[in-house]
Amino acid sequence: MNPVIDLLNSHRSIRRFSAREVPQALVEELVVAGQSASTSSFIQGCTVIQVGDAEHRKLLAAYAGDQPYVEKAPLFLVFCADMQRHRLACDMHGAEMKSGYTEQFITTTVDCALFAQNLMIAAESVGLGGVFIGGIRNRIKEVAELLRLPELVYPVFGMCLGYPDQAPVLRPRLPLPVVLKQERYDDEGDRERIAEYDHAVREYYMTRTGGKKDTAWSEQISGMLGRESRPHMLAFLQRRGFLLK
Repeated sequence: MNPVIDLLNSHRSIRRFSAREVPQALVEELVVAGQSASTSSFIQGCTVIQVGDAEHRKLLAAYAGDQPYVEKAPLFLVFCADMQRHRLACDMHGAEMKSGYTEQFITTTVDCALFAQNLMIAAESVGLGGVFIGGIRNRIKEVAELLRLPELVYPVFGMCLGYPDQAPVLRPRLPLPVVLKQERYDDEGDRERIAEYDHAVREYYMTRTGGKKDTAWSEQISGMLGRESRPHMLAFLQRRGFLLK
């Protein structure tokens, strides 16, 4: 394998960081790398907000479900799907922007994910580590108010970054035949593959937690998807001007 593939395959979530600061020049270099990601129709629908204020960090940590690394990480970024600048672009040419379409929500959200993944890979290539924080959507209204997000902008997720102070075991991924299909979708045999994969995940959790967590992947997923998942999101997004048609 080449070094890029090796780097990608070695990704793990880092939640504990050294006290070493991340230079602002490097932060900006990483954001430029994020901007180089693919973007649908050149829409460039992602805005990144760097949050350094201690009190704001404390609030964001609470909003995200009391995740302490949100407060303590050397660097915390919030990735926002943004159609506001596109409204400005339309205004510059005297055009009325047709907003609220589901397709616009998809393209800006995908743009954010691609941007953030590029940034994370760039960060790992220079010795940083990090973790995505989807928990900011737990109390997304408060997050949006704290960051003063206008209409047509919503926070997709956060990201903690810093120099790692831990080296977690790699988390096993689904077997390749479960995710790579040929010509058509065929899940024959996937039940058995997932059952086998469950053993690897259970062993991973037992090792990672010193025997305190004994859970399989399918068990974890069935528990998560057997209950409501942030039901407030649709109304919030509609109030922001998304998913109206």
